[in-house]
Amino acid sequence: MWDVSAILIAGLAGYFTALLFSSIPVGPINLTIINEGAQRGFKWAILIGLGASVMELIYCSLAFTGWSSLLDSRTVKAVMEVFSFAFLIFLGGKFLYTRSINAPTPLEIASKKLERRLEEKMHPHSAFMTGFVRVMGNFGILLTWVVLAAYLMSHDAYFRSEDWVGNHLADKVACIAGVWLGTNTWFMVLSFSVSRGHGKFSDKTLLRMQHISGFCLLLAGLYGGAHVAWQLGHHRL
Repeated sequence: MWDVSAILIAGLAGYFTALLFSSIPVGPINLTIINEGAQRGFKWAILIGLGASVMELIYCSLAFTGWSSLLDSRTVKAVMEVFSFAFLIFLGGKFLYTRSINAPTPLEIASKKLERRLEEKMHPHSAFMTGFVRVMGNFGILLTWVVLAAYLMSHDAYFRSEDWVGNHLADKVACIAGVWLGTNTWFMVLSFSVSRGHGKFSDKTLLRMQHISGFCLLLAGLYGGAHVAWQLGHHRL
């Protein structure tokens, strides 16, 4: 018997998580949509986003599938709660205190090299394949979804005593579907904004958007930390 409320919560968790992470403006797909959407219009930009969202859906599915058996262990679940808390605090702080959008990390440099190699081999000519290949070459996205899947499957929702995403097929499918919808919602909004503006966002605007994303990630991390502390206090970990 399916728990409709749990499935709905899982779907909404996936939707808003994807919306938050997709809106981090310095990612390769966002910058591609901003640059090419301004030149080629809304249709080209949204097709780039659609291709990117399909590959991200694959990475997200792999991440949730990988945690299916591991999170049955109470110890592994506790370790992942602590790790995801630290990851979100680190990532949020990094985005919040960034002073320039033009300072790539070693992972971003490695991802760009892989993206170039994939593009040289696959020769993506369509907008859809451009978005698909660029996400395929960005293993940072896979790593992010591995951590996010662990976070959502190991943290209780604010208003209930069960995890955001239960370790059940229906819950995970709902969350993955929510991720796909959330990702495409952002890409559609971004594509429309760029095509209507007929120009690029300024570095100042991109930096402000990144700071907002960092602040939201810090709040999520602090909530995770408070949840871990509460569990320790009640000897649940």
